[in-house]
Amino acid sequence: MSDIPMYHEGSRQLQDQFATRKLADRLVEVLAREEFTDDDRAFIESRPLFFLATADAEGRPDCSHKGGLPGFVRVVDRQTIAFPSYDGNGMFKSLGNLLVNPHVGLLFIDFESPRRLRVNGEASVHSDDPLLAEFVGAQLMVRVRAKAIFPNCPRYIHKMQIVEQSVYAPCEGHTPPVPKWKQFPEFRDVLPPGDPAADPPPPRR
Repeated sequence: MSDIPMYHEGSRQLQDQFATRKLADRLVEVLAREEFTDDDRAFIESRPLFFLATADAEGRPDCSHKGGLPGFVRVVDRQTIAFPSYDGNGMFKSLGNLLVNPHVGLLFIDFESPRRLRVNGEASVHSDDPLLAEFVGAQLMVRVRAKAIFPNCPRYIHKMQIVEQSVYAPCEGHTPPVPKWKQFPEFRDVLPPGDPAADPPPPRR
């Protein structure tokens, strides 16, 4: 049995109820790993999105979608991935959780040729990361040290196709448009200094 941390007493209770303990252990032995393979790297760095699960200091969960152009998540070494935090809604739910509870789960999915990869680990947030200069529009960098990396069966992934990339995704030579909601009267007076949406809207013609 691998010593990769995967199960606790809650998991074991249900595994025993449904007689899947041996199967669960075998899945860890065969599939789980602590280091990214070259195939993992290629898959992760090809993804335009992933889902990030975090929890606060009391264990209350939060799940967030993170998106960008392919390559916005980078495997920096065999146990570490990094991704930028772009301009958002200013709530900092996910990154705020990371400051008080570093445990995270990441889910990468390919909807076009169904495939998924899960990464559990510990995350840290950096305002002086050298990678910041390599990601246009990045405010902070998040690094995740992997503790468990494992693929999942894709049978329940509905096949979907990407129609177009978001015009809001930062990249070199492109200025993303201002989100419409930031121009609503309810929010304009509380925007942070320097926010592009704080500029007066152009006059109507």
